[in-house]
Amino acid sequence: MPRIVSITLQNTDDARPIIAAITADNPGARINAMPGIVKIDRDDSLTVRRASVEDRLGRVWDPQEIHLSIVSMAGNLDEDDDYFNLSWS
Repeated sequence: MPRIVSITLQNTDDARPIIAAITADNPGARINAMPGIVKIDRDDSLTVRRASVEDRLGRVWDPQEIHLSIVSMAGNLDEDDDYFNLSWS
């Protein structure tokens, strides 16, 4: 049985390109949009790629910026200059 990882972001103009990048880069991600937040669940792992967010923003993006929009997350975090990854492994 797969373990579910999750990230919940504020539903703001700053977070929407991140949400779009997550959706595009993580097939099978389940999106639950609410008035003030967007919760994204996925089996096993979820990755936010710097290049994918930059494509949507049209500017340089540091993966550390995601922390300004996070409400909650579930999974073990692995961060680098090029990605932000949640998994249980």
